[in-house]
Amino acid sequence: MKHIDFREIKTKGEFHEKLKELIDLPDYYGNNLDALHDVLSEVGEKLELNIMEPKLQECSEEIAKLVKGLKRLSQDIVEENPNVIIKWLNPEDDSENIKRSEREVCKEKKESIETICVQGGYTPENGEPRQIPIIQSTTFKYATGEEMGKLFDLEAAGYFYTRLQNPTNDLVAAKIAALEGGTAAMLTSSGQAANFFALFNICEAGDHIVSSSTIYGGTFNLISVTMAKMGIEATFISPDATDEELEAAFRPNTKAVFGETLANPALTVLDIEKFAKAAHSHGVPLIIDNTFPTPINCRPIEWGADIVTHSTTKYMDGHGVAVGGAIVDGGKFDWMAHKDKFPGLTTPDDSYHGIVYAEKFGMEGAFITKCTAQLMRDFGSIQSPQHAFYLNLGLESLHVRMPKHVENGQAVAEFLSKNHKVLSVSYPGLPGNKYYDLAMKYMGNGGCGVVSFVVDGGREGAEKFMNALKLAAIETHVADARTCCLNPATTTHRQMTDEQLEQAGIPAGLVRMSCGLEDKEDLIADIAQALELI
Repeated sequence: MKHIDFREIKTKGEFHEKLKELIDLPDYYGNNLDALHDVLSEVGEKLELNIMEPKLQECSEEIAKLVKGLKRLSQDIVEENPNVIIKWLNPEDDSENIKRSEREVCKEKKESIETICVQGGYTPENGEPRQIPIIQSTTFKYATGEEMGKLFDLEAAGYFYTRLQNPTNDLVAAKIAALEGGTAAMLTSSGQAANFFALFNICEAGDHIVSSSTIYGGTFNLISVTMAKMGIEATFISPDATDEELEAAFRPNTKAVFGETLANPALTVLDIEKFAKAAHSHGVPLIIDNTFPTPINCRPIEWGADIVTHSTTKYMDGHGVAVGGAIVDGGKFDWMAHKDKFPGLTTPDDSYHGIVYAEKFGMEGAFITKCTAQLMRDFGSIQSPQHAFYLNLGLESLHVRMPKHVENGQAVAEFLSKNHKVLSVSYPGLPGNKYYDLAMKYMGNGGCGVVSFVVDGGREGAEKFMNALKLAAIETHVADARTCCLNPATTTHRQMTDEQLEQAGIPAGLVRMSCGLEDKEDLIADIAQALELI
């Protein structure tokens, strides 16, 4: 979607220069509206243009005449060419539709990731709340049934029931989309819901998924057991697989490739470019769970990923306050180019009067719109507005917290690697780690504060060690401001067999330690005294 804001344009020349930035115009254009009519009449690809009108009392006569002529032209173009969608937005209208468009305009500006963390997604107008407002309401009032009907038909933007969408959630989702460099995003009730929605949005009974084998145990169970009951099969493959082994995992009915940037808890690093190349050669998207690095340390879309998911419960929240998840669409996968593979996006949806998502919303919006309109409608895994508010507070300091987590994780990993009671340490920031080079490629500023290591004595040794810690709490959690630890084999991954644990790179004595924001010397001292008791 492209944007022109006449409130920022003072002359005809500025308008035409802005137009040239957005649209590839031929030499004969010559800043002429008649020529523009010819250009837009011949557009063969989807073009969506939002035009914000000027405030009449503030614009010049020259701009007023230009806008009037452009409006007439746009009416003709929309009737003549179905590929062109032009929406006129009135600055006097304070509807949510206008505010969302303005957020999209802001998203196009190239702010630093630090600024996006603090101010992305929401720009208050004069007299509006400085902080994102919590819209704690299940429903929304409309003056006429016709207005609400347009929402049900997906003909207008807005809100009618929080099970599908809520303004607070959308503001926070817009920030996450900007952080990841995506075009659209949605919040979910948890990270598991985000991964399920991302996959089920394009998979159905009879389909197949290729997945990295070293992924979070809950996600492994989701794909290998729960989705298998729904008729969706999966092939799990090592993240270290050769090109030939990766190629062999695909089937004619494969619909997606899934992996984690930095695996939980094995801390293997996925070669995103290699997996993206394989996925795209088979006409399917690469879906990446980017929970551990966060967009502060890695932006998978820039490396070829198509869809990015998060458990926002982790570093994005960062304080163990609110469970949640997010899905971000990179807006680059051409669903229509692979029409036969993705009928849910490329053929009429009978539950919405025959709408074709990929045609109506384009590459930038089809995936998230369908995911919201169908899956959120039917499963209702919405994140509460209160949780979204808490999440946004966490996002505002994400760029400050992540470097400290990485600093502590690196220091702890270096200490553990020299201790004789530690059999092995998995932390890709260590130069001797097998994933060090990939980590430097994809996460040059470090990955996260999670360190996985194997202590002497197996499960019993791990239990003794953890029970002796004073600062680190034993929790079914990770990526928190406070240091915590866990033995995955007896907790998060206990549903996996020994063979599956070995395949996922999780020995019985493995301890996953999430280094918080405490002083690194205090953490090391606590670990040292606990190791002495094994």
